[in-house]
Amino acid sequence: MDLSVSLVAREASQGHGPSPGVGLNSLPRPAPPKVAKKPKKGVLFFEVEILDAKTREKLCFLDKVEPHATIAEIKNLFTKSHPQWYPARQSLRLDPKGKSLKDEDVLQKLPVGTTATLYFRDLGAQISWVTVFLTEYAGPLFIYLLFYFRVPFIYGHKYDFTSSRHTVVRFILAGFDQKSSCFPNASGFSHGTMPLRNIFKNCTYYWGFAAWMAYYINHPLYTPPTYGAQQVKLALAIFVICQLGNFSIHMALRDLRPAGSKTRKIPYPTKNPFTWLFLLVSCPNYTYEVGSWIGFAIMTQCLPVALFSLVGFIQMTIWAKGKHRSYLKEFRDYPPLRMPIVPFLL
Repeated sequence: MDLSVSLVAREASQGHGPSPGVGLNSLPRPAPPKVAKKPKKGVLFFEVEILDAKTREKLCFLDKVEPHATIAEIKNLFTKSHPQWYPARQSLRLDPKGKSLKDEDVLQKLPVGTTATLYFRDLGAQISWVTVFLTEYAGPLFIYLLFYFRVPFIYGHKYDFTSSRHTVVRFILAGFDQKSSCFPNASGFSHGTMPLRNIFKNCTYYWGFAAWMAYYINHPLYTPPTYGAQQVKLALAIFVICQLGNFSIHMALRDLRPAGSKTRKIPYPTKNPFTWLFLLVSCPNYTYEVGSWIGFAIMTQCLPVALFSLVGFIQMTIWAKGKHRSYLKEFRDYPPLRMPIVPFLL
């Protein structure tokens, strides 16, 4: 008998061998060695230091800020230590004299290290755009009505609570009412704010011009336009077309960015013919706005209205040029034929 077979038989008789019917190949094998799991990489947190942009005084130090935190979230964290500076009042920037960072900017995408230094500027007390509308836009309508109904101490006692006999004056009242009511419905700005100090300057401008225009338009000695009804009808057509165009542009700009989206896009014409002006200018809403005031000036044939239209054109040209430069800087494929506000000219 072979020696190896006898050894197996002996182990089996002692209860150490394999079970009956089980071959040598079925003996239990040693367990494979466990593979060590790779440790998870830890999150690299940022440290954010916020300094006063004027004095360089340290205002706040935020530890363990997540890299994907936005500027809006950092503002909320800053407010916890300085409640008097709510987010809408804050301007955070990378350089004390630089531009304000956008709320949607992400911390890790900014040109900063893991210890980021941001500079804070106080924008001052803020008010909602609803309040802005009620003061800047509804205010002139109220002022105009005082002159339209000729309340006492304006034109003399014999004209108290009378109204102009000219039909064009009633058209002008309707135009004032339309311009004061359409703006908030089209813009959708209910969640924005504006510095409180600006409202005093703006109200002086809007209310002052409204009173000056209303005084002459509703004056007892006011005379209708030179060419009568034909001039009024032409001006009214210009005014209505431009108002419809302005409304259409606001709708197109509102639909350009879906609710909750921060993506910026180049505005293009839609199926609405009034938006085709986008082919030639960057800010057709300003173009239509100027056009409506030109129609208003032709309708009234009044010097204060013409001066208001001119001042408004100058201011809106400045805004349009700034917006146009912003588009050119942000979008490399921006349409080259567009001008800021006046096709082919300006």
